Amino acid sequence: MTTPRDLLIVALDAAPGRPVEPGDFSLALAGAEVIDLLEAWALTLDGERIVPGHPSVTGDRLLDQAASSPARQVPYESVDDWLWRRGRGLSAAYLTALEEDGQLTRRRRRWALFGTGRLVPADSPARRRAANRWTSHEPVLAALAAALGIGGRGTVDDAPGVADDAVVTVLIAVHGAVRELEAVRQRRAIEQDAFDNIWRGE
Repeated sequence: MTTPRDLLIVALDAAPGRPVEPGDFSLALAGAEVIDLLEAWALTLDGERIVPGHPSVTGDRLLDQAASSPARQVPYESVDDWLWRRGRGLSAAYLTALEEDGQLTRRRRRWALFGTGRLVPADSPARRRAANRWTSHEPVLAALAAALGIGGRGTVDDAPGVADDAVVTVLIAVHGAVRELEAVRQRRAIEQDAFDNIWRGE
């Protein structure tokens, strides 16, 4: 399993009654991919720029896809640009992949005659591994979850033990991107309310 998959399982387990915004989830998953690829030396960081490294096969199709996607010519892509580009629709891609792999199942309500049901983690070694990372307060997973408001809306400073400067750079970018997306949603909601008030004559 990978950090993005562990993050998804933890999010579904830890906050079943409060679904994470898909856009926030996608940004955090894209950041988790960068962190795993840094560890695999599939890429490195030059400041905030993603520098492609040695070709790497991780055994995870989505992570392998991510490894082949960075810009390979100077100027390299920034971490922030990666999050917004790679993150587009990424939460749906991971949900589909984990369901196809049997890591997620659909829980149907007994009274629901139709509908697909809610996705929940299957009882599996992958779920237990993710749970172990979570309960042991593994700092990278904790910081990514905190960006999603799981375990507290913290900052990177609230995740002691993240000593790698490149990983810290990615975590800061994830937290910043999620806050930026939330600000966009709030601004659109205010604009929509103002528009509705005009039509109501308020």
